[in-house]
Amino acid sequence: MNLPTFILKNALRNRRRALLTVLSVGISCALLVTLLTLQRELTVPPESQAASLRIIARNKVSLAQPLPAKQLRVIERIPGVVAVSPFTYFGGNFRDETLTSFAQFAVDPVRFRGLLVEARVMEGSYEAFEKDRLSCMVGIETVGRYGLRIGDRMKFTGTFYPVDLDLKIAAVFGGTIDDRGVFFHHKLLDELSGDPGTVGTWYIRAASPEVANDVIARLNGAFANTAAEVRAETERAFQLGFVSMLGNVKMLVLLISGAVVFTLSLVTISTMSMAIRERFRELAVLKALGFQRRELFAFILAESFGLAALGALLGVGGAWALWTHLDLQKLTSGFLIYFEVTPRIMAWGAAVAALMGVVAALPPAWQTARMSVTEGLQTLD
Repeated sequence: MNLPTFILKNALRNRRRALLTVLSVGISCALLVTLLTLQRELTVPPESQAASLRIIARNKVSLAQPLPAKQLRVIERIPGVVAVSPFTYFGGNFRDETLTSFAQFAVDPVRFRGLLVEARVMEGSYEAFEKDRLSCMVGIETVGRYGLRIGDRMKFTGTFYPVDLDLKIAAVFGGTIDDRGVFFHHKLLDELSGDPGTVGTWYIRAASPEVANDVIARLNGAFANTAAEVRAETERAFQLGFVSMLGNVKMLVLLISGAVVFTLSLVTISTMSMAIRERFRELAVLKALGFQRRELFAFILAESFGLAALGALLGVGGAWALWTHLDLQKLTSGFLIYFEVTPRIMAWGAAVAALMGVVAALPPAWQTARMSVTEGLQTLD
């Protein structure tokens, strides 16, 4: 019998306990990976390269306060601005839903074409969307989810606005970070609302990332000390503003993750201590045969680390497979768009399991080191 076989036989001596240990480590690692992925998705919104050029300007007082439509002429003249369009959130409910998961925005179709540059028209034509003020452009994920086609009607019941929409699908887009939204003519919203001469926000594209900060500063300065001051920020900063409304999600997830790791430590340490305590007589015999303390510690460490590594493989790999192939967007009704288990998160899960395997080996190794051959031989199995 060689050393690896000896370690393996000891680890699997009580197969039920070994299986439960591996499962406890695996489930804990899977939960840890899930929590870290959830934290990442909630606190780090996905961003495309084109999004780094886009800026959103809203009313400085509150997002609920509209901005005058006449600001458009001033924004167009700001150096570094390539495209600008009104961008007003409608927030209606589709069909008979009480809470629709995809957003609807009123835009200027001609101007908007220069903003969503990464989008590709998958079906229909953008020109048809431009020409028909009763039409809309819909994300391909929404089309697939509801089984829609070009020419179908989309009816929305107003929530923020006291008007309803009856739109015809003219184009289907894809290729963006979020292929769920619906865009329709701002002129239609103005007509239905009695032409108030306001917009929700301004959607702006800068010429390059280098001038984006200058454009933001100029936008804020252009309307300073007016009745409708604006707060301009990058698209990413705007998204993070919504995330902050959820509270300190990062701290909450870290606390839960800490509890998971602590529980994992207790389970693994308890199991390893029990397994080694049952073999004190055998370890004493090995000592009598001339094995050194460091060699006995290596046996214990290999056994503990092996069980933890197997649990990490099961938990981290299982979490990756589950969240990669599960349609979480459908499961959460669109609350979560992506749930990507990144290599970094997987490495964190594996590292925590490996650390626990090492930590779990320390108490029994310390007991073995302090045990004399006589005391070990007197121990009952």
